[in-house]
Amino acid sequence: FRIARAPVTNRAFLAFVEDGGYQRPELWSAAGRRWLESGGLNHLAVSFAKFWNRELQLEPGEVARAHRPEHPVYWRRGEAGAWEQRIFDRYVPLKEELPVTHVSWYEAETYCNWADRRLPTEAEWEAAASCELEGGRFSERRRLFPWGDEPPDPARANLDYRGGGVVEVGAYPAGDSAFGCRQMIGNIWEWTADDFRAYPGFVPDPYKEYSQPWFGTHKVLRGGCWATPSLLIRNTWRNFYTPDRRDVWAGFRTCAR
Repeated sequence: FRIARAPVTNRAFLAFVEDGGYQRPELWSAAGRRWLESGGLNHLAVSFAKFWNRELQLEPGEVARAHRPEHPVYWRRGEAGAWEQRIFDRYVPLKEELPVTHVSWYEAETYCNWADRRLPTEAEWEAAASCELEGGRFSERRRLFPWGDEPPDPARANLDYRGGGVVEVGAYPAGDSAFGCRQMIGNIWEWTADDFRAYPGFVPDPYKEYSQPWFGTHKVLRGGCWATPSLLIRNTWRNFYTPDRRDVWAGFRTCAR
């Protein structure tokens, strides 16, 4: 497989937006089209309602009033027509070399269809982060982190709130994997193609609600983000969200088809 060395940037995603990506149903999967036609309804509230086994109460006409997404949730056109993005509590000019963030799995999937690419599988992502080459083949050794086995530090990864937010995709070259893949740990979570499911031999622990109820309905994310504690993250760490979530510090990188 051939995986991108960096996550998709705002610049690249903007090309998809301006090419009418959100208005081209042929690019969207059936589930993606349903999400799009829902207008990006408050799926976070839906997720919490499901978690608490409650029925979500919607105001009359809420679905009809919902705004159909035409771009990432925290983007907008400024008064002069230039693109802006919301960073925390204010809008600033769109920073094109930042990784695109706050996009749903459906948006990531559709961008890949537009670009004739695909999302990496969870196994491919982990191989690109962990493996080393030996004689032209993957060696049996696996790294704990993309750069080796040393724990994260400020020179290698944007973690622990140190960066004050997301940074450009070219930052932290000291954290590259053996294959030159950058920022596989820290900065943004990365969507993968796979559903969240149990590994072989999985047995629920006493707190089974953290994982087992979500098998098959959530997508796997890897890598952590700028706000992730460095004591938690490693190449094998798995996160999972429903594919409609846009509130997460999540982006993606692509693979060749």
